[in-house]
Formats: sequence, C-alpha cells, structure tokens
Amino acid sequence: MKTKLKSRKTAVKRFTKTATGKLLHGKTGLNHLMRKKDGSRRRALLAGDELYKGDRKRIKRLLGTAL
Repeated sequence: MKTKLKSRKTAVKRFTKTATGKLLHGKTGLNHLMRKKDGSRRRALLAGDELYKGDRKRIKRLLGTAL
C-alpha cells in the first residue's frame, strides 16, 4: 500500500486553481508603503496573476491532491 500524498499547506495558501485548470498567484507589493502607490496600481496588484509555464509542474506537485 502506497503512502498518502500530502499537499504543502504553504502552497495551498498561496495558489488557486481556476475551473479551466490555470494556476493563479497573488502579486507582491501590497503590504506597506501604500501611500505612494496610486489607486490604479493598487487595484492592479489586487488582481491575481497567472503562473509562469515553467513553474506549473513544480507547483502542481506541491499542491498534491489539494486542488
């Protein structure tokens, strides 16, 4: 009997999978120094971004069966 595949909890918190199978991640730069960033830049940072093609296989392995 094989061991159960576990997902890395840090990866589960950082990445989401869409209905079409794309992997999304949050953008950096939203934690501090917000006064100098204009509103359009802040809104752009709030939207998630698609993961690079080269990273997909590695992140899917970290996610395991979580998504």
